[in-house]
Amino acid sequence: MTHERDERAVLVGVELATDEGIASEESLEELKALSESAGAEVAATVSQRLKSVDPRTFIGRGKTAEVRELASKKGASLAIFDDALSPAQARNLESELKLRVIDRSQLILDIFAQRARTLEGKLQVEIAQLSYLQPRLTRQWTHLSRVRGGGSGGRSGGVGTRGPGETQLEVDRRRLRERLTRLRARLRDVERTRSIQRQRRLEVPYPTVALVGYTNSGKSTLMNALTDAEVEAANRPFSTLDPTIRRLKLPGHLNVMLVDTVGFIHRLPHMLIDAFKATLEEVRTANLFLHVVDASSPLAPERIAIVDRVLEEIGAGATPRIMVMNKADLLEHPRRQFGDFDAVTISALKGTGLDHLLDAIARHFSGSREDVSVTLPASRGDLVAMARRDGQVLSEEYADGKVSMRALVSPRVAGRLRKAAALSA
Repeated sequence: MTHERDERAVLVGVELATDEGIASEESLEELKALSESAGAEVAATVSQRLKSVDPRTFIGRGKTAEVRELASKKGASLAIFDDALSPAQARNLESELKLRVIDRSQLILDIFAQRARTLEGKLQVEIAQLSYLQPRLTRQWTHLSRVRGGGSGGRSGGVGTRGPGETQLEVDRRRLRERLTRLRARLRDVERTRSIQRQRRLEVPYPTVALVGYTNSGKSTLMNALTDAEVEAANRPFSTLDPTIRRLKLPGHLNVMLVDTVGFIHRLPHMLIDAFKATLEEVRTANLFLHVVDASSPLAPERIAIVDRVLEEIGAGATPRIMVMNKADLLEHPRRQFGDFDAVTISALKGTGLDHLLDAIARHFSGSREDVSVTLPASRGDLVAMARRDGQVLSEEYADGKVSMRALVSPRVAGRLRKAAALSA
């Protein structure tokens, strides 16, 4: 559901004894940025500490009354909870608060729905939204039954007069399941096309470097600074959903494919990770990560840990990475080291430190260069050109319709050159 610009919201956060990572106060600040990004005006915030959640309303009777009074005073029509609510909790809260109630997951899904541009992105978002809605259909149905069920009086009155009760709910559930089935089939078709494109890219002898990081860390700004990709780079969460891929030339005659991907976030909804698995495949198949960090944020260590957890979750935890400490223009004392990783400090916005970053990427791949000597038919100029694009041709001699070449290239290209030489021998 897309919010109107003038929709006023009360934000509700809870700090539990079991919470780890980002504290409740910082999480609420992030929720505020998300809410404003979605188009809601934040009228007030409410927080409390709890030993355990109330199974009925999450926040308990007293705090529910406080939120209701505050929302009435501020003219709010929406309550946004920082934690995941069960369908029953959301239904009870809406009844007692007399407000529309959504949680962080629903808010993030709404932002994704606003930002998706490609067919694949739109399909992924709708699948995630319907997956979220599926267990909540009873809640949706209570609204409809109040409007349409006034004359049923509880017991059914015979064929054709049963009213909207369980029968209509089952119809809604069936329609939702059918819609999900159709969407998933369409997404599989789109994913097949993407898979073919990815396979073609893998045949091109360029390693893939993926930009990963917490949302709003500056990945798209860095992509633009390195490749002139003209990706939207807004100071808001999730400005990039659909992956962008560009060729990047490195020192030492090395080329790589640079991929910009969706940012990660604290409590990223699982149904989004499931729906975006094809997009995240761009991350899984990368040879190197540039983990872009907003170094000016006091929450940088916690956000690094969150990104690391998501990478583990999608099966990419072992991929080598370079820590890119971005937004150095906002730092008084830029840091070269961060945790266990050597870090490159840059400002993507100002363009400072980019040469050091390119050198670091080149050093990573130059260690895997192979020194290969082959003799090929002189007609295979395409292979010579491929070696030149991929690495460095050290020598090249033509005689008797053949070319003898020595080159420093990636293992993938070295294998293709040796294979072609063996076939022509």
